[in-house]
Amino acid sequence: MLQLNMTVNGQPVSGQAEGRTLLVQFLRDELGLTGTHIGCDTSQCGACIVHINGDAVKACTMFAAEAAGAKVNTIEGQANADGSLNRIQQAFQDNHGLQCGFCTPGMVMSATALLRHTPKPDESTIRTYLEGNICRCTGYHNIIKAVLAASEQDAFAQNPR
Repeated sequence: MLQLNMTVNGQPVSGQAEGRTLLVQFLRDELGLTGTHIGCDTSQCGACIVHINGDAVKACTMFAAEAAGAKVNTIEGQANADGSLNRIQQAFQDNHGLQCGFCTPGMVMSATALLRHTPKPDESTIRTYLEGNICRCTGYHNIIKAVLAASEQDAFAQNPR
């Protein structure tokens, strides 16, 4: 067993894991952060996306030991300090960018990374960036609207119908 130390959602944490333990398993099983979902075990769905030192990473693609010493942010750390939804989470709620909710944590984490690097993305950029996130319920239309709303853009101005 390895002793791992990292900063998760702004808090120093430590725990034990075998060398083969994936980061997603460590977050869920050792730290109890179950908002990071395991959807496919093959790096296809994006439900497990977290931020490692500011970069969006599929937590099923790296070992927990690789995150030792890193700053890890999960969906649990996205809310405002008072516990209210942040602007991206609120935009997903307001624009019905979720249905069953299983993919939502990964979608929110991807959208957060996108908006950090591209504050005013167009629809094509959003669709391209979210290609690694699979939603089996919504058809993506409202997810795109939510990301546009979070970037303070009007979805209908970009794509009038």
